[in-house]
Amino acid sequence: MTVAPQISVAVAATARVGEGPVWDAAANRLHWVDILRGAIHTSDLTTGATTSLATPTLLGAAVPRLGGGLVAATAEGFAEVGSDGTFDTRCPILSPGLRMNDGKCDPQGRFWAGSTDMDFRPGAGALHVLGPDWSTRTALDGLTLPNGLGWSPDGTTFYLIDTIPAQVWAFAFDGATGALSERRLLRQFEAGVGLPDGMCVDADGRLWIAMWGGARVVCLSPDGKAVRSVEMPVAQPSSCAFAGPRLDRLAVTSAREGLDLTAQAPDGSVFVVDGLSVCGLPTRLFGS
Repeated sequence: MTVAPQISVAVAATARVGEGPVWDAAANRLHWVDILRGAIHTSDLTTGATTSLATPTLLGAAVPRLGGGLVAATAEGFAEVGSDGTFDTRCPILSPGLRMNDGKCDPQGRFWAGSTDMDFRPGAGALHVLGPDWSTRTALDGLTLPNGLGWSPDGTTFYLIDTIPAQVWAFAFDGATGALSERRLLRQFEAGVGLPDGMCVDADGRLWIAMWGGARVVCLSPDGKAVRSVEMPVAQPSSCAFAGPRLDRLAVTSAREGLDLTAQAPDGSVFVVDGLSVCGLPTRLFGS
């Protein structure tokens, strides 16, 4: 007998665009951002208690750093967030009219983040890499809205979503150099099912993708076949991450932006999906 997953509101919020959930095992907390409000939130998924840091810019993602604090993908480029809340835009690499979107650390501790045009101009997006020494390079260009980054459990395959054209790409990944090669289209989503947004990879190599406008999280096999779908109680689930001490709870962020909602609507909250009987991969820290 298959038991249906249980979905609950873990953090009641009204985020305009909640995004970038990442599990911090050392703190036993979930970090996530509200892109348009420029806020970094840190939440206890058991109690919902949340502390927030307001920043002076738009935020695409913020991930834990080795030794404490966070590194963030911002409207200007990359910033360092101290444990005391200090905020320093150390690498302002983007031109005006662009901003960073989603970002994650690879198994070697580099921070990867995609940039996009504020109006999502086709081809204006790119994928950037921040090294532990704060050096930067552009790994890929010609994108529109790069999103949903992730690596296979063995670290040899890199996945990247380009949201506007609704595509999921896979690359061979060289961990020693960070080089991408052998680009292939893993999945082209059809019209009418929502747009693939943020994602995470589980311990068995499956991709869990939040479908913006599709009110669900879809699970793909490593070869791109849809194998599972979890219906969400909001129209715009935006990203997801495995969380909790056993990495067996799927935290899903959501957004209110562009929707006509009542104040009581749960959109903009963080949800937790329990009972999936799968586990995620440990979070990689920047600089590790």
